[in-house]
Amino acid sequence: MKQFDVPIIYRSPLISAIKQKRRLQDKLKKDFGPTLLDFGDLKIYLARHFGFCYGVENAIEIAFRTIEENAGKRIFLLSEMIHNPQVNADLQERGVQFLMDTYGHQLIGFDELSAEDVVIIPAFGTTLEIENKLSAIGLQTEKYNTTCPFVEKVWNRAEAIGKKGYTVIVHGKPRHEETRATFSHAAASTPTVVINDLEEAKILAGYITGDLHLQDFYTSFKGRYSPGFDITKDLHQIGVVNQTTQLASDTQAIAEYLKGIVGEDRFADTRDTLCYATLDNQTAVVGLLNTPADAAIVVGGYNSSNTTHLVELCEQKLPTSFINSEEKMLSKEEILHYDFHHRQETLTRHYLPTNSPARILLTSGASCPDALVEGVIRRLAGFYGKEYMLESLITEFEA
Repeated sequence: MKQFDVPIIYRSPLISAIKQKRRLQDKLKKDFGPTLLDFGDLKIYLARHFGFCYGVENAIEIAFRTIEENAGKRIFLLSEMIHNPQVNADLQERGVQFLMDTYGHQLIGFDELSAEDVVIIPAFGTTLEIENKLSAIGLQTEKYNTTCPFVEKVWNRAEAIGKKGYTVIVHGKPRHEETRATFSHAAASTPTVVINDLEEAKILAGYITGDLHLQDFYTSFKGRYSPGFDITKDLHQIGVVNQTTQLASDTQAIAEYLKGIVGEDRFADTRDTLCYATLDNQTAVVGLLNTPADAAIVVGGYNSSNTTHLVELCEQKLPTSFINSEEKMLSKEEILHYDFHHRQETLTRHYLPTNSPARILLTSGASCPDALVEGVIRRLAGFYGKEYMLESLITEFEA
């Protein structure tokens, strides 16, 4: 796989050594068991797959290269490059300005842009409407488009099945940048509707079977169907694509459920659009959770969809702390972590076990730099007086 030029500030000697050793030992990626970091009375089990994915590294490389190549020019990002606060802050410190927030609210008007400016398209992609606005200004965005190739793969499949007469069902969070972009691209070629979860798939099924009053569809899915959507005919043939950071198992469950409703002959197979990195990270967490442990820590941006799903998986089995940096681990006794259910940080005491050895599961989202994961490992090791062991661990994994 292509190697990207990612700034060294995001790298970690320890994590790089671990990942390289696991790659050499498991070239076919069939082993989803964790890596043990043994500090004696602290044992950290690190997920087999975690951290920056192909699409994120590609986006970061393009963004930092764009800054270097356009000294003196105004450089803008449509919205957050990825859902990681450190990376976005680093870009802003280098002079990059955000045109919109993560929900699409305008921060700087398009009328303030000129053809001399540089606008970077984030990894989530963007809508056709915004692409057209930028093009009308005279901005050449192709060179600075960091849209993840796997997101584009979803768009291409949506277009392909649309041309065959299928309506596209997008499984995604309706307000997420990627979902808005995928909806826009799909809706350009075929009727399209966004659903958030299996419960909404069941509601949609009610309109397909006629168990629900058809006209109520326009209220149930207000703002989430394409212009001119005709509920009387547009759900005859369907296919499901997803926001690539959703739980793959959820997308598959929705697809199987809806296929059972319309029948296999009226359902498009889109299973190959599931993002490999999202699937690998989620499968690695399942493997991680097979390890007896006392608690789990997940590192990543609080508005990161893929990270939140990793937290969901861990919460099903263990007390789980969701943090965006090691600084949230205030002490061995207290942690300031994110409760995504209530969308707020909360202070928790006694988050680390008192037994010996303490067994901690650790993973991170696809937009989380390895350096942050090493920071968490160092902080944990320091709490147990074992930070001095890290250098020997690096040597051990590099051997």
